Amino acid sequence: MAEQGIGTKCVQGGYTPGNGEPRQIPIIQSTTFKYATGEGMAKLFDLEASGYFYTRLQNPTNDHVAAKIAEMEGGTAGMLTSSGQAANFYSVFNIASCGDHVVSSSSIYGGTFNLFAVTMKRMGVDFTFVSPDCTEAELEAAFRPNTKAMFGETIANPALTVLDIEKFAKAAHAHGVPLIVDNTFATPVNCRPFEWGADIVTHSTTKYMDGHGAGVGGAIIDSGKFDWTKYPDRFPGLCTPDESYHGVTYTERFGLAGAFITKATAQLMRDFGSIQSPQNAFLLNLGLESLHVRMQRHCENGLAVAKYLQSSDKVAWVQYPGLEGDKYHALAQKYMPNGTCGVVSFGVKGGREAAGRFMGRLKIAAIETHVADARTCCLHPASTTHRQMSDAELSAAGVSPDLVRYSCGLEDAADLIADIEQALA
Repeated sequence: MAEQGIGTKCVQGGYTPGNGEPRQIPIIQSTTFKYATGEGMAKLFDLEASGYFYTRLQNPTNDHVAAKIAEMEGGTAGMLTSSGQAANFYSVFNIASCGDHVVSSSSIYGGTFNLFAVTMKRMGVDFTFVSPDCTEAELEAAFRPNTKAMFGETIANPALTVLDIEKFAKAAHAHGVPLIVDNTFATPVNCRPFEWGADIVTHSTTKYMDGHGAGVGGAIIDSGKFDWTKYPDRFPGLCTPDESYHGVTYTERFGLAGAFITKATAQLMRDFGSIQSPQNAFLLNLGLESLHVRMQRHCENGLAVAKYLQSSDKVAWVQYPGLEGDKYHALAQKYMPNGTCGVVSFGVKGGREAAGRFMGRLKIAAIETHVADARTCCLHPASTTHRQMSDAELSAAGVSPDLVRYSCGLEDAADLIADIEQALA
């Protein structure tokens, strides 16, 4: 049978009930699992058998949903985390530790920037941030002998820069490291980074995947294509025995298809415990079932709002990669020909103060620390999600002081435009 379309994967992926079993993924709301003998459980602790013993590491509900997202992305294995932040942390820390270095696009979510530049720096992991528009020579110069990974966002939050995935993947692979891509805004409905050379994909499932502001969560998906065994000295955690698990070597036991996710589960989830609750995983799956339908509407609304804003004499500038004439329109057409996202970034004439007055007068769009939801919401990143960044860091991330992040929901586009019009007036 030919590969199924993304819509079918959204609805059917990850779980196939047997005869008389629940049609919907069951919520296994249990911390522990019973075994008849200690020997049977011991095999689980030695990674010699598959199964469940404690939800801090794995849970059947979570694994079904992770399998669906892996299927949607075209990956070989996946895991859910408690948040998108946890997913990005695990994806990097699984291969980079104290004394190591990572290259990252500077145009990323403010929380992720702080995670990398402040928190992980205190853990001994150093990051070099490069412009997503950098030349190949500038990208090349960012690498060091101890570089372990490269990171970027498909569509950056909130700058809406589009990552040239092929360019970044080529540079990463030339230096023998994987490219990790946060695909939150595009979702696998609009972009599948593995098809363009990415190796690991992360998501804040809190956003479009859940889609209803109901549950915080994250996901990590492995393409299964990066050959860790070619660089055993660079990735000893995957290619040499793990003494904390009785000497198992992950690439030998689980192959390229399963080594990365198994190690992230067996080590990081074991020690940090950032598990997504089974209830949230269930809610996430409900969102995934309609993702392909919702993304089309989000993109339609985003484009309509962007076109209106572009025509308004009260708006200083508009950024939306789906808009003709946008700096990233060509890259968006290459990587996301069917649509980008529903988020529009723009500046109100009059700067930061005018932006605040504008948002305070909106009737439909709510001011929220949220984005990519069924309900329209907006935010002033420079004074909220990105307020910990300096002016120079804000500039590098593509966040100007007057930037308003407007996330188009599923309402009628005409109503959103009318609301914006009255607020601007």
